[in-house]
Amino acid sequence: MTTPSTYCGSCFCGAVRFTVSGAPEAMGYCHCESCRHWSAGPVNAFSLWKPECLRITQGADHIRTYSKTPDSVRQWCDRCGGHIFTEHPALGLVDVYVAVIPELRFAPEIHVHYQEARMHMTDGLEKFRDVPLEIGGSGERMTE
Repeated sequence: MTTPSTYCGSCFCGAVRFTVSGAPEAMGYCHCESCRHWSAGPVNAFSLWKPECLRITQGADHIRTYSKTPDSVRQWCDRCGGHIFTEHPALGLVDVYVAVIPELRFAPEIHVHYQEARMHMTDGLEKFRDVPLEIGGSGERMTE
């Protein structure tokens, strides 16, 4: 960490390095099939940042992208295959995967797409069927 609000991160091999500055707009868990498939895990831990908070400091030429839908532009390193970001153009935010920012204190606030959960979590956080109303979802909450 270079300052209290700047965090350094990298892909799996370190070819792509970046910083995020300030504070994330939101942190939580996504249970959607796309995130689960992409992360090869039962749930994805996300941190959403304004694009101007993210700065690639090394290896931009190693970043590749894939868009299954226009809602998400997933990015990874072409050397190690390490997943690093997902741009969400409609939201004007980028998901920097929590696992690639080792010094960021993960403080999840919500679960999204909980109706698709394969790993149910009892943690007292709000669980949304899809996403909150203010970002285009139904806003419907689910019980633990």
